[in-house]
Amino acid sequence: MNEGKRIGLLGGSFNPAHRGHLHISLAALDRLGLDQVWWLVSPQNPLKPASGMASYEARSASAEAHADDPRITVSHFEREHGTRYTADTLRALKSAHPDKRFVFLIGADNLIQFHKWRQWRRIFRLIPIAVFPRPSYSMRALASRAARRFERRRVPELHAKRLVGKDAPAWMFLHIAPDASSATKIRAKLTRLRNGICRIE
Repeated sequence: MNEGKRIGLLGGSFNPAHRGHLHISLAALDRLGLDQVWWLVSPQNPLKPASGMASYEARSASAEAHADDPRITVSHFEREHGTRYTADTLRALKSAHPDKRFVFLIGADNLIQFHKWRQWRRIFRLIPIAVFPRPSYSMRALASRAARRFERRRVPELHAKRLVGKDAPAWMFLHIAPDASSATKIRAKLTRLRNGICRIE
């Protein structure tokens, strides 16, 4: 985690990790000119119920299994520092790594409900944000409350490699081919398999 200064941060429950996480990370490394992407495994997402959530160890192992690139690191920062909310995690990361430039990576589905996050305006003002498309979510994301609130701080996609170096608030929507992978769908399929009502393809 000490190599390189341009770091993308992808937070999530990783319940489980899937190819969509890798897809976004590889796109961020390429389009934003990053040195690394850190996957921040959340001990417990405040916006998600604890029921149905796999153990932290299982989710971390899932992330390790899908982080199929040496530039991607699975981080236990939140558990080690006891941070629960994204704003607190980002402040702690910036304090712990003053020599690095961070950019926050989120899917379009997260931008839609970003205004429900604790201190969401503060998050926008802490580090730049890169938003990636998710099937059926992109148009609603660009019309979301957060997108409208910071509309004047949206950076043209043409300047993607400059985003991580910009002072926040600064955000960008990256038009890449979306990946349809979904942790919810994966969990549902695993449940059907366990119940013997779904064939293994």
